[in-house]
Amino acid sequence: MTIATTSLDLRAIARQAMIDRGLVPDFPPEVMQRLQQIAGPARETEPSIRDQRQLVWCSIDNDSSKDLDQLTVAERLPDGRVKVLVAIADVDAVVKQATPIDSHAAFNTTSVYTTAEIFPMLPERLSTDLTSLGEANERLAVVVEMIVSADGTVQESTVYRALVKNQAKLTYNEVTAWLDGKTPPPAKVAKTTGLVEQLQMQDQIAQVMRRLRYQHGALDLDVRQAEVVYSDGHVVGLRDETQNRAQRMIEDFMIAANGASSQFLEAHGCPTLLRIVRSPERWDRIREIAKGFNEQLPDLPNSEALAAFLDRRRQADPARFPDLSLTIVKLIGRGEYVMQLPGTSHPGHFGLAVREYSHSTAPNRRFPDLVTQRLLKAALAAKAVTYSPDELSALATHCTTQEDAARKVERQVRKSAAAQFLSGRIGGVFDSIVTGASNKGTWVRLLNPPVEGRLIGSPTKVEVGDKVKVRLSRVDIARGFIDFVRSDNGY
Repeated sequence: MTIATTSLDLRAIARQAMIDRGLVPDFPPEVMQRLQQIAGPARETEPSIRDQRQLVWCSIDNDSSKDLDQLTVAERLPDGRVKVLVAIADVDAVVKQATPIDSHAAFNTTSVYTTAEIFPMLPERLSTDLTSLGEANERLAVVVEMIVSADGTVQESTVYRALVKNQAKLTYNEVTAWLDGKTPPPAKVAKTTGLVEQLQMQDQIAQVMRRLRYQHGALDLDVRQAEVVYSDGHVVGLRDETQNRAQRMIEDFMIAANGASSQFLEAHGCPTLLRIVRSPERWDRIREIAKGFNEQLPDLPNSEALAAFLDRRRQADPARFPDLSLTIVKLIGRGEYVMQLPGTSHPGHFGLAVREYSHSTAPNRRFPDLVTQRLLKAALAAKAVTYSPDELSALATHCTTQEDAARKVERQVRKSAAAQFLSGRIGGVFDSIVTGASNKGTWVRLLNPPVEGRLIGSPTKVEVGDKVKVRLSRVDIARGFIDFVRSDNGY
C-alpha cells in the first residue's frame, strides 16, 4: 500500500502499521454494541469488599493520561516500617471474560501508543471512565497491601478487594518539580489534607526500596525514548524523554506490587502468568564491553555483578551512561510471558533480579494484567481458576507475540516521524552508537537528535556498543526507513 508522506499522514502510517503487524486498529461492531449495554461503573456490595474511600489515595501519571490504573497511599507503622497500599482498577468487574470486549482485548493484548494516534486495548468509555480510577470517582479496586521494613524489605503482603476514591489526580512533572524543591506543592496536594506528608513518605520509602533492589542485582539503567515534538501538525523536533523522580517512585511501587501478586497466587496454589527476562545469551559481548572499561565480569551471567559495574559507570561518566544503558538493554533482550504451575521453576526476571513477577498493575492497558486480576479474584473467592493451564500457556505466547508487534508499530511510527524531521538533512554527519548487529543488518542510534536507523554497507565489522560517525544517506517517511553510511572521516 502506498501512503503519501506529508506531515499530516503519520496517522495513516500508524493505522497501516497496526494492520501490517496483525493488530486491529478499530473496535469491531460487536464491541461497540456490547459497550452500549454497560450502564455505568461496577457496583458490588459483597462483605469481603473493604470500604477504603476515606484514605488519602492519589494517582500520579502523565499529563494527558485518563486511563488511570492505580492509586497509592501509605501509613507509618512502628519500628520505621511503612504500610504501602496500591489500588488497581477492577477492570474485570466491568469487562467480563469471553465477552466481545474481552475477546478484542485478548487479541490485541495491549494498548498501542504511537506519536500519531493511540490505539487503546479497551474502548475509551471504559479505560478512561468506567474502569479508570479518576479523580473524585468511587471505584472498585484490587488492593495489594505491603508492609515494608525500614531497610526496604517487603516483610509481608496480601491482596483484597476494596472500594476506593481518588482524592487527587496528579502528574509526574508537577510532583517531581515539588519533590526536587523547584516549586511549591501542586495546588491539589496543598489543599488535600494529609497529602503533602503522604507523598513525602511515599517518596522516602520508595527510594529505600529501590536501593535494596539495586543491592540485590536489579539493573539501574537510563534508557531514553525519543519524544516527538509537534507544532501545527508538523514534526519540529525530537527530544530525549528521561525518567523523573515521581515516575521512579511509582515504578518502585508497581514492581513491588507485581511481585506480591505473583507470590499471592503461588501461595494459593494457582497457576501464574509470569513476566520473565532470561539470562543474556550475549553475555560474552557484555563482558567485552566491560573489559573496554578495564572491568571484569564473571564468566556466567550475574545480575549483581552487572548492576555494580553499571553503577560505577554511571558515577564515572553520567553523560555517556544512557548510551551504555541502551547497549546493555539491547544485549539482554526483551521480556516475555510464560505460564507457571505452582511449585515449578522458571528463569525469573534478570533485569529486576527477582524470581516471582507477574504483570498486574495496568489492566486497562495490558491483557496479561487483566488475566492476573482474574486469577487473583478467583483465589480470593476460593473459586476454580477460569483459565486452564493450556489456555494460560497459549495466552503467554500470544501476549508476547502481540507485545512485540505493538512495539514494532510504535517504533515504526517514531521512525516515520524522525524520517520526516530529518528529511531536510540528507548528507549530514552525526555521531552514533551501534544498537544492533546481526545477519539481518546493523543499526545505529544518533546521539543528537536521538534517532535510530540502519547502517548500510559498512566496510568493517562493528559490534553493539561501538561508536561510529555516520552520514545520512536516505529516508523513506512512509516506511519509517532511515539509512546511514559510515563517515569516519567526517564526510
